[in-house]
Amino acid sequence: MRSKNFMDLAFSGWSLGLEASSVIAMRLTRLAAFDAAAFVEARLMVVEKIEAAAQLQGKALTGGLGVTPVSVAHGSLAHYRAGVAKNRRRLKRAKR
Repeated sequence: MRSKNFMDLAFSGWSLGLEASSVIAMRLTRLAAFDAAAFVEARLMVVEKIEAAAQLQGKALTGGLGVTPVSVAHGSLAHYRAGVAKNRRRLKRAKR
């Protein structure tokens, strides 16, 4: 198993930020159309964010993220990375 240290954490955070920025750009282009699909996307975005936060809180309360600060941070980043990747795939498919 790979060691979870602060440098890995920093790179993971940077990587997540980069991927999230591409999702934001794809969403903004969809929202800029200001049509029915834009409203569906806006609603989906809010619902997903609320669900992701609630799920992460549940993981934190049950110890699913680990016990050390670094493992909790890694677990949190992994949790959000899964959602961001899912959105990126969905938005890329919808673009075609």
